[in-house]
Amino acid sequence: MRTTDGRPADGWPADGRPVRERTADGRPADARPGPEIWIRGPVAAPEPAPGPYGSAAAAHRRFSWLATHGGAGTSTLAAVYGGHDCGRDWPGPDGPSSVLLVARTHANGLESALRALEAFRRGQAPPGLDLDGVVLVADAPGRLPRPLVQRIRLIESVIDVYRVPWVPSWRLGDLSGEPPRETEPLSRLTGAAVRRAR
Repeated sequence: MRTTDGRPADGWPADGRPVRERTADGRPADARPGPEIWIRGPVAAPEPAPGPYGSAAAAHRRFSWLATHGGAGTSTLAAVYGGHDCGRDWPGPDGPSSVLLVARTHANGLESALRALEAFRRGQAPPGLDLDGVVLVADAPGRLPRPLVQRIRLIESVIDVYRVPWVPSWRLGDLSGEPPRETEPLSRLTGAAVRRAR
């Protein structure tokens, strides 16, 4: 910047650029410091401290098995894994507030599971209920057709899904054996593995 007679104004060099004072470390004196964000390596979330009761507290957690359609298998799941069988009704005030939606893996079952998820999303479920996951029970032995697998992937994209395979002995009413190995995550969630180990 220059004065009207062509001389540089005070604090301005002859080339017209302003002179900025610098601190000892080379930063402009008038610069505001930003946040210090030096991070070295990946940063993981801190592990929660174990509670006074350890993992046994999770074993005592109870669930309400909520069928999204008739014949979903809530009675069988409640008998094998523990918890409260709600059938197709919302859990009552005395029932556990942690809800596991149950559906079969056929097309109508998966569509009813999606409708129930939408009801939770829109806040149409009774207040105080926690949706902890969807349990999909095989409707037949063998692999699922591709369109059904795609619907399951859609459900898995929004919530935890626990799969229960076809168990021939359950069809005959024999619920005395161990839960299938494929359901280990569900056994851990419901505490069934701890109850059976005792």
